[in-house]
Amino acid sequence: MKIIDGKLISNEIREDLKKQIDELKKEHIVPGLGIVLVGNDVASEIYVRNKIKACDELGIYHELCRFTEENTEEEIICQIQKLNENPIIDGILVQSPLPSCFDEERVISYVDSKKDVDGFGIYNLGALLSNDEKVIAATPYGILKMLEYENIEIEGEYVVVVGASLIVGRPMATALLNRGATVTIAHSKTKNLQDITKQADILIVAIGHSKFITEEYVKDGAVVIDVGTNRVDGKLCGDVDFDGVSKKCSYITPVPGGVGPMTITMLLANVIEQAKLRERGGYNGSKN
Repeated sequence: MKIIDGKLISNEIREDLKKQIDELKKEHIVPGLGIVLVGNDVASEIYVRNKIKACDELGIYHELCRFTEENTEEEIICQIQKLNENPIIDGILVQSPLPSCFDEERVISYVDSKKDVDGFGIYNLGALLSNDEKVIAATPYGILKMLEYENIEIEGEYVVVVGASLIVGRPMATALLNRGATVTIAHSKTKNLQDITKQADILIVAIGHSKFITEEYVKDGAVVIDVGTNRVDGKLCGDVDFDGVSKKCSYITPVPGGVGPMTITMLLANVIEQAKLRERGGYNGSKN
């Protein structure tokens, strides 16, 4: 069994991203990220702080736009539109989840598809479904990179994705289909889950239930990717029971130190890719 070190892979990718940024700066282009943070969710605060730290380390310009639950939805949308029109902002991130009083899907829909570095907008999701990938959501993108780094074959493999969210499960399954895998998506209403997961060559778990997947759910020699981030008794753990499952699988990602570092890195990779597409005379900020 080999542990896939997401932190190590992330650091190697970031070294390459720094070189790409240096090349852009020679053309007087500094990649820029606009972050919209609404409310006071503790986890969101931590995620945003880590993203800002990573921007600083790589030399990516960033703007943090804060809102409270007292602000109106229209005020948030107005700020997104300003970021759309800002020529030095290449990517816009609306930190999820928004407080329940806001229509998150509506708010995100106002992000220009050219600046949708999260890959959650309808245009980029549709492009992914059409196998015409533009921007892949950061977590699935990070998982693809981890598999690539470890030379783990995707084409022809049977992959089970447990979790059907628009953030991870659905874009992950579609990206795998685009690469020739046979894919099953399982979710909270799936019957006989254990029978399904036990057939998987690659098992990707993103359900938000600590240590839910035990060794009984995994076939011998499977590759197991744990996307979960749960806090139990003050400690982080994944959706997979690492101690038990690691005895059966060929590869496994730890929590922390697995998928998490890759998510931030690939988000910033998406920002840099959009910066490369910036019109040399200025970005027009049009909304598709």
